[in-house]
Amino acid sequence: MTSPSLFTPLLVGFGTGISLIAAIGAQNAFVLRQGLRREHVLAVASFCSVADLVLVTAAIGGVGTVVARAPGLLTAARVLGIVYLLCYGALALRRARRPDALVAGPDRRASTPLRVVLGTAAAMTLLNPHLYLDVLMLGSIANAHPGDGRWLFGAGVVAASVTWFFSLACGATRLAGVFARPAAWRVLDLGVAVVMLAIASTLAAGLALS
Repeated sequence: MTSPSLFTPLLVGFGTGISLIAAIGAQNAFVLRQGLRREHVLAVASFCSVADLVLVTAAIGGVGTVVARAPGLLTAARVLGIVYLLCYGALALRRARRPDALVAGPDRRASTPLRVVLGTAAAMTLLNPHLYLDVLMLGSIANAHPGDGRWLFGAGVVAASVTWFFSLACGATRLAGVFARPAAWRVLDLGVAVVMLAIASTLAAGLALS
C-alpha cells in the first residue's frame, strides 16, 4: 500500500496548480475561444499542458534561481507582454466589430493555420511575466518537500494543468450552440479585449513602479 505521506505533496501540487492556472487571464481566454471555435482544440490544450510540464520541471530543477538573479529578464518579459496584449486586445475589438467574421462551429468561413494558433498560444504563455514569478514560487514550494516529494509536487501541478486545459478547451464545445450567433461572439471578443487590456494596464503600472 502506498504511504499516505506520498499523496501530500501530490495533492498540494494539484491544488497549487489549479489556483495558479484557473485565474482569468490571456492564456485561458485564448484556450476558451479556440474551444468555442472548435479549432485545433486538442493541439492547443496539449501545447499548454506540455509547456507547463517543461516549466514545472525547470522550476524544480533550479531555473527559478537563475530567474531570481536576472531581474532584467522579468522586465523584458513585462514589456513584451504589454505590447502583445495590447495588440491582441486590439484584434479582439476588431473582431467584435465584424460579426460576419465571427461564425462558430465547423462551418466557419476560414480556419486559422495550426502554426498560427500554436504561435499565439506560445506568446500567451511565454510573454506573461507572471509566468516567471510562478516559476520562482513553484520551485520554492517544491523544494520544501524532502526527497522525491518535490517531484511528486511537480506531478500534481502538471496533473492540474492537464485537467484544467483539456476541461476548458473541450468543455467549451458544449456552448457552441449559444455561440452560433454572431452577437454572442461579439460579447465574447469584447470580454477578451477587456481582459487583455486590463492585464496590460496592470503590467504597465507594475513596470512604472519598479
